[in-house]
Amino acid sequence: MTDTNRRVFLGGLAVAAGGLAATQSLAAGNDGHAAGYDVAPASDYVPLIPRRTGDPVTFTASLDKSPIKSTSGGWARDITTKGLPIATGIAGAHLFLSAGGIREMHWHNSAEWAYVLSGHCQVTVVDPEGETEVANYAPGDLWYFPKGHAHSIQTLGPEPCHAILAFDDGLYGEHGTFGLSDWMSRFDAGMLTQALGLPKDYVAKIPAAEVYIRQGDVIGRDSAEARTVRVLDGKRTHRFPLMAQKPRVSSPGGAIHVASAKEYPIATTITGVVTRLKAGAIHSPHWHPNANEWHYVAKGRTRVTLFAPDKRMAVAELSPGDCAYIPRGCGHSVQNISAEESEMVGVLDSGTYAESSLSDWIAKAPHHVLANNLGLPAETFTTVTNRSVIVAAS
Repeated sequence: MTDTNRRVFLGGLAVAAGGLAATQSLAAGNDGHAAGYDVAPASDYVPLIPRRTGDPVTFTASLDKSPIKSTSGGWARDITTKGLPIATGIAGAHLFLSAGGIREMHWHNSAEWAYVLSGHCQVTVVDPEGETEVANYAPGDLWYFPKGHAHSIQTLGPEPCHAILAFDDGLYGEHGTFGLSDWMSRFDAGMLTQALGLPKDYVAKIPAAEVYIRQGDVIGRDSAEARTVRVLDGKRTHRFPLMAQKPRVSSPGGAIHVASAKEYPIATTITGVVTRLKAGAIHSPHWHPNANEWHYVAKGRTRVTLFAPDKRMAVAELSPGDCAYIPRGCGHSVQNISAEESEMVGVLDSGTYAESSLSDWIAKAPHHVLANNLGLPAETFTTVTNRSVIVAAS
């Protein structure tokens, strides 16, 4: 070996030794350093990550105390992200139609979903290809209109009809709702006569602004008009009798009825969920990995606990007329705190229903994983079983 090669070789050994010594020194220091594959744990750590402080997020509001839009045949109230800022993905509404009332033909830039709380109505839908459905609805039925589908809702029978609505857009009204009278009243009369073939004297009688919900004659549930129906097949119909179906979840504590696109094919962007809890029962901690949730309390009083996006806990008590919005992925639970059965009418803004539960994790994860997660003896979990989604009061 030449002197030059010997010097290079010895120099390389020195560098390698120095690097190894430095690595060992750093590792021994336990200071959490990192350099490529060369890492070491940190000796300066906190035993627990401190909880975030400050006011918890506001995730509830009163739908039935929101501003009212009332005309001759009924009224509607809505709650959008303007009234509940966290609710960016879903807006809700409450629609009331008097006997003989009709919500005029209109359409939206968002999909509309509804659950009929009481009363009967006839819904007419015309899709962009001109296919028309006329169907009669009863309590417990759903409707769903894809965006841009023109529709009208008319009460049947002597009782009022009212429904809870949801839209897959937190600002649905401001983002585009288009009404028949509002549009036609702005046309030049001659143009409207030419375009539609309507007599000029009738064009002159078109209301000068939006009718919205108009009071008309009461249509009997057994009348010829009520029997004039054209219901599409199961894959295309806008009507779904949710409460006539077997619940997805049933236990001594209550039941959950679900209508996703699997059961209700036209509802591609919204899954409907009606949850009924016995007194004291709890819909145990869970989360929806693929959708935001919005629900309305129709009966009873509930306590909703939210593990919020900012990693703070928020707790709210809801009464009939109130609504809650749970952002996608946020852990939450709902407990009935009243002496009667509670009922929540809600939606997820996805046509696919998915729910992950804390009880699944506790029941199915290896005991050593749970022991390390929570710092408890592994034996703690040997008797834990997968509990029901709805747990009855003790």
